[in-house]
Amino acid sequence: MKESALKKLEDIEITYLQSFTKGYKREWGYLFLNEDHPTYYDANHARVTNDPSNPEQVVEEVTAFYRSKNIIPRFYIPDAKKLPALTKALLEKQYQIEYLDEIVQKWNGTLVEALEMKEIKVEKVNDDTYKYALDIECTIKEFGGREVREKAFCEEYSHPNYTYYLLTYKGVPCSTACIFQTGKDARLEHVATLSEYRGKGLVGHLIHHIQREVKKLGLDTLWTIPINEQVENVYLKYGFETFRKGQMGHAFLGGKSIQEIRES
Repeated sequence: MKESALKKLEDIEITYLQSFTKGYKREWGYLFLNEDHPTYYDANHARVTNDPSNPEQVVEEVTAFYRSKNIIPRFYIPDAKKLPALTKALLEKQYQIEYLDEIVQKWNGTLVEALEMKEIKVEKVNDDTYKYALDIECTIKEFGGREVREKAFCEEYSHPNYTYYLLTYKGVPCSTACIFQTGKDARLEHVATLSEYRGKGLVGHLIHHIQREVKKLGLDTLWTIPINEQVENVYLKYGFETFRKGQMGHAFLGGKSIQEIRES
């Protein structure tokens, strides 16, 4: 894989994170902080993008930084198993570590036609439909529930880089998704469907609509980061190809693991 592609993916990730949290650059990566939303993991963590020369010092710095803000210290570490010295330093300081699939997919530009269903309507979320989209997102445990999503959704909805879409089926709002755009790239994010409407192929209609929007905007690339292989396989049906697979380390000093949140 070309280093330029990896660099682009990391740049998109940092820009995405900085849309809802403040990033403080370090030699080894970034400290992300949003004191208005202290329980939001993505908004408050250290992201290690370079192998630190002194991992013990990095662990001490990060731990002290978040404790001074009364926020649980945590690390996100792409390709964590390639950084054994950092892992060892974290374990010595009583951090728990979990390893999560990190899958990146890229749309190949092909529009896979979804079966036409007159009962389906997809539109951009506006002030009138905002609450419907929010309520759908808040039902998705993988997103962190209402405690996390209510404030985050408000910030994203008002941010110029985000465009949210709402799908209604027989007049009932039941699916949402958004694209985060930076330059000529976009990322498909927060794809959500109410549990009672899953299995009807609604996600396919939503993705197809968004892909057409991406083409209209003249964007170069549409990326997505499925949370597991099951979701990855769904996106494969709609023109996405798996671009990269790895494992991200999540190290934390308290609270639930990400896997526990997903399964709760």
